[in-house]
Amino acid sequence: MAGKKTLLVILGPTASGKTGVAIRLAKYLKTEIISADSRQFYREIPIGTAAPTEEQLREVPHHFVGNLSLQDDYNVSRFERDVLKLLEQKFRQHEVIIMAGGSGLYIDAVCKGIDALPDPDPQLRQTLEKQWKQQGIAMLQQQLEELDPDYYAVVDRQNPKRLMRAIEVCLQTGKKYSELRLNRPAERDFRILKIGLNLPRQELFERIHQRTDQMLENGWLEEARRVLPFREKNALNTVGYKELFAFFDGKMTLEEAVEKIKTNTRRYAKRQLTWFKRDTDIHWFSPEETDSILAFVRERINEE
Repeated sequence: MAGKKTLLVILGPTASGKTGVAIRLAKYLKTEIISADSRQFYREIPIGTAAPTEEQLREVPHHFVGNLSLQDDYNVSRFERDVLKLLEQKFRQHEVIIMAGGSGLYIDAVCKGIDALPDPDPQLRQTLEKQWKQQGIAMLQQQLEELDPDYYAVVDRQNPKRLMRAIEVCLQTGKKYSELRLNRPAERDFRILKIGLNLPRQELFERIHQRTDQMLENGWLEEARRVLPFREKNALNTVGYKELFAFFDGKMTLEEAVEKIKTNTRRYAKRQLTWFKRDTDIHWFSPEETDSILAFVRERINEE
């Protein structure tokens, strides 16, 4: 790997401190950060996605933060293409580029690539959407669990579009979506170093609770109310906004919505960890061990 540029990936569950660690590393390495948080792409929802603050964005150049509107169509394949194009440019200026985030699918796309999957079958998609609207998301969950238990174990089970896409591929190909999606790692002309951040479970959960309360203090409720007209967009079909929209609909109190957000965020963090633990290339640290991370990164980058 001598002479190759390095993509330094900082990953981990939500609220594990990825932004702070990535910024400190970027300042030390005099480099830039690519966000691999698929919700931070959307400029209308910085509070609910815990996007880097204006002050943090001034400290270090960031990419793929607030670069899209909720009305824009975007997907993981385009992200892979866009990031690879950006890396080609930025590696002319930097030896190391940092990519930080918790969206495992998007991180894997950049690091390993995405195999070509069949285009959606319009008739099959229409059938699945009809079933979903008539029978609810539980039907999609059950069908995917039967077709591909491996992907079912890590997918966001409350996201009907991801469930339907996986079911489509299974039915169209007769193979598991999990096998086709990342079958053979793509060749990259840069080396990849992955740092995982994690905390003892109870400490992580406490950070999730505190951050949820802080986001509400920062105006999350008002932000969610502003984007209510776009509630059908995939970017808002996620933990936090779904519960706040249910509160706006009168289906639960604000206190119940907040408790539900905390519970569902804890579950999301567990799914993230399940996804990341499959990857034996990840080197795990506590977010408090920044000095140890720096020493480890220096050693790995400088080794022949």
